[in-house]
Amino acid sequence: MSRKLAIIGVGHVGSTVAHQIVAGGLADDLVLIDTNEAKVQADALDFEDAMANLPYHTNIFVNDYSQLEDTDIIISSLGKISLQDNKNDDRFAELPFTSQEVIGVANEIKNSGFKGLIITITNPVDVITSIYQQVTGLPKNHVLGTGTLLDSSRMKRSVAKSLKIDPRSVVGYNLGEHGNSQFTAWSTVRVLGKPILGIAEKSHLDLDAINDEAKHGGFTVFRGKKYTNYGIASAATRLYSVIMSNALTELPVSNYRAEYGSYLSYPAIVGRDGIVAQLQLDLTQDELDKLQVSANFIKSKYAETMNAK
Repeated sequence: MSRKLAIIGVGHVGSTVAHQIVAGGLADDLVLIDTNEAKVQADALDFEDAMANLPYHTNIFVNDYSQLEDTDIIISSLGKISLQDNKNDDRFAELPFTSQEVIGVANEIKNSGFKGLIITITNPVDVITSIYQQVTGLPKNHVLGTGTLLDSSRMKRSVAKSLKIDPRSVVGYNLGEHGNSQFTAWSTVRVLGKPILGIAEKSHLDLDAINDEAKHGGFTVFRGKKYTNYGIASAATRLYSVIMSNALTELPVSNYRAEYGSYLSYPAIVGRDGIVAQLQLDLTQDELDKLQVSANFIKSKYAETMNAK
């Protein structure tokens, strides 16, 4: 059975995901969809030119929604990155644009007969994931977002650099919104198997500064080059690979949590059926309170957006 992926929105992030997919031989068929016809056609041709020097072949289709009917996974990376250039580092600055675009795309997806899974990168990711699920009518566990998968990686990078170790030696999560109400759940963080709270006291780690860096790190990258792509593309590609290989991996992704009535980032077991199982962390009361605040914020923005349509 062929592995078929569609990427909707082939800007900085979408094209970087596509490059990782093509260069890594991670899909047999790749569908690229974008409103900028010249750009998406150029990317498709560029990938085809690369294949003679790659160990893999990928069949590429451009701007054909009918190809979605038998597609396994759709990655939504559409957006308008210029709207992120705001003084408040607010990912919701894109919402008026992306929500309108996503409703149209979601209807196209629904009309195509698509029955696979959707991975959302589009910001603000938790609200946009909610919109995709509502409009397409797909099962909630089949629509998920990258959420704080990248933010958690930023936290690990910051901790690891402070302690001069590899970031893969750090485990733990940022939870809640992929945005300003997210937080690092320090009770979940372990360094070389030991709780970070004890290590922080001995090593004089500034956990508040690390939390802020994880939350705002994307804007540091953005201010340097006016977009982000490598970190989020790697997170999306990893999530795609986990699903396609049915790896049953624990990841902090945006998934629907019934107890909060919202999509938000919380670790779940991810596999071929999307969200296969949801975990229950032993969080502190302060962390639970922060998570509720984040859930309430996401829900209010979602309701506000849909009521305006």
